[in-house]
Amino acid sequence: MMMAAVKLGSLPPAALGGVTVTKKCERSSGGVRVVGECGSGGNGFPSFLPKQVEKIKDPFARNLARRIKRLPVQIECSDSFIMSSCVQPLIQRDANPVVLLHCFDSSCLEWRRAYPLLEESGLEAWAIDVLGWGFSDLGRLPPCNVASKRYHLYQLWNSYIKRPVVLVGPSLGAAVAIDFAVNYPEAVKKLVLINPSVYAEGTGNLAKLPRVVAYAGVSLLKTFPLRLYANLLAFNGISLSRSLDWTNVGRLHCHMPWWKDATVNFMVSGGYNVVSQIKQAGEAENTTHLW
Repeated sequence: MMMAAVKLGSLPPAALGGVTVTKKCERSSGGVRVVGECGSGGNGFPSFLPKQVEKIKDPFARNLARRIKRLPVQIECSDSFIMSSCVQPLIQRDANPVVLLHCFDSSCLEWRRAYPLLEESGLEAWAIDVLGWGFSDLGRLPPCNVASKRYHLYQLWNSYIKRPVVLVGPSLGAAVAIDFAVNYPEAVKKLVLINPSVYAEGTGNLAKLPRVVAYAGVSLLKTFPLRLYANLLAFNGISLSRSLDWTNVGRLHCHMPWWKDATVNFMVSGGYNVVSQIKQAGEAENTTHLW
């Protein structure tokens, strides 16, 4: 399963959460009334986050976790909505917004150090959880295949952003970005691809696994030792205590009750295969590669 994780994308430190009473809040955004879940639980964390957020020590992770909210996003061309998790900018500006995707099996919290810097630079930044990962409300699990992830991202953009964006995708997030830009070119001004994982042809043989084996592999993917090992591979010169803390950050979204089902759903669906779209995306968009 570790090889599968490397093939699908890196496992960066991600997520956070806290639990208590959920409240509804309203604000006006571009003339659209936004009603989303933003009530606070313990220590100011949104109530929908897993309670394990309380154990996180990283101040950047804790601060960004407090900013996460859920916005209603329509799906499947119907009246159904998903309360979708993201970090929303405090101020909307005239310039093209920056939309930050995340790596495979991660969340918006992997941007915990970069996001404050983008805001300090005066940019309007959105850190969005891709459907099937992060901290959305997926109690009634929708399909978590590529088409569903793409449409969900489009609906979020169409409902709340509504302007061409600078779309940033690291690792497997680069495949998400390319797929989105090719299918919805009107939504993307520029692509920024960071260490892109875009040449794998989907999940390969993993899509053919019996479901019982797929669930066993996904259960392994959640384990603390595997996540810790991924952190040790990714970061040099950090203390053991910090590595342990970042591991807790990176696996926090795995505590969402739907996480295992959503991950298996994505795996058996075949995953992202954007090899044939890379040239098209590069020609159609102003694309920057950060290797």
